Amino acid sequence: MDKIVITGGKALRGTVQISGAKNSALPILASTILGGEECTITNVPRVVDVVTMGRLLGILGASVRHEGNRAVIRAEVIKSTQAPYELVKTMRASVLVLGPLLARWGQATVSLPGGCAIGSRPVNMHLAGLAKLGAEVSVEHGYIHAKAKRLKGASIYCDVPTVTGTENLMMAASLAQGTTVIENAAKEPEIVDLADFLTKRGARIAGAGTDIISIEGVRELRGSDHEVIPDRIEAGTYLIAGAITRGSVTVDRCRPDHLEPLVAKLREAGIAVRVEKESVQLDATKSGRLRGVDVRTLPFPGFPTDMQAQMAALMSVAGGTSVITETVFESRFMHVEELKRMGADIRVEGNRLVITGRDRLTGAPVMASDLRASAGLILAGLAAEGTTEVLRVYHLDRGYEGIEEKLRGLGAVIERCKA
Repeated sequence: MDKIVITGGKALRGTVQISGAKNSALPILASTILGGEECTITNVPRVVDVVTMGRLLGILGASVRHEGNRAVIRAEVIKSTQAPYELVKTMRASVLVLGPLLARWGQATVSLPGGCAIGSRPVNMHLAGLAKLGAEVSVEHGYIHAKAKRLKGASIYCDVPTVTGTENLMMAASLAQGTTVIENAAKEPEIVDLADFLTKRGARIAGAGTDIISIEGVRELRGSDHEVIPDRIEAGTYLIAGAITRGSVTVDRCRPDHLEPLVAKLREAGIAVRVEKESVQLDATKSGRLRGVDVRTLPFPGFPTDMQAQMAALMSVAGGTSVITETVFESRFMHVEELKRMGADIRVEGNRLVITGRDRLTGAPVMASDLRASAGLILAGLAAEGTTEVLRVYHLDRGYEGIEEKLRGLGAVIERCKA
């Protein structure tokens, strides 16, 4: 098992190129099984979750070829309509094959999903939506079973906005008979990216990016090329790396409009941030002591829950008291005890973190509990005095492409070695 060792205290400087969005690539890859013609997806990040999705598509019978950051997929024939537990337990996004398998092949058996331990993320809205579309759905022995000769359009209301639920239902409805309307849909940029790809393939989708999405079903989808959008969470992580080390960092090849909630909070903390067409430049070299700010995580376009751990690390060295309220997941504070090992003053009050900023953090051995907690601990290590060892970094590899190399390119003293 690997660990990451960081010698902190060095201001980061330079430019970092942002990879494709993992949370966009995964549903796009899953959606290729809606049609048989070749699809070429570029700007695909080489992270473990993407590799896992490729393996799952291969098990189902699709032809998957990776060429650098490009994936070429054909799904003319499917050998199996079952997504096995061995793969699905490692990555929650595996449930995204449920809608496409059911819509195109009339049946699907998918293990209940696993992934990061950040609280309950039930798939009940996926299942209720598919039942509205006419599927027979049951859960037995840890597997979801769904059948339908052909799905039929319906009106579906989501009790809460669900990203993977919206994506699954949008894909299934693309081949349904008639029109489907999803109300209270999630509005994340990754959903828009998926809708753009499906539209290129012949789907008829309107309203993606709003809370009402309308899908007019078609008989079949063709192949297409598509470039995955940049990863807004990766971009935000590197911006905070520059801020927490009092450095000067430019994130390039990103979508600044996807980063607006974070940029607003960084400016509120007293950091100079300049936004260009495809880059964001952060300069904290003259900011002095950062100001503590309050943050409330919300579905897009609010502050992303996937940036909560990184923001907690930053606020640990800001002046005054900050309050971070987590409204999306109920168990996403497991990084707090590890940050406290590094000297952070954090108190958990229900779904809130109350953080009193310290002048400095100190290096310590810490253990990552999930993907974004891993990033938060690395950021803390970059700012801390001495050496920090982050254990269980296999979580990190699920969502960040070459993070050590990219940080070293900004001047960080960081290496990966065997634990």
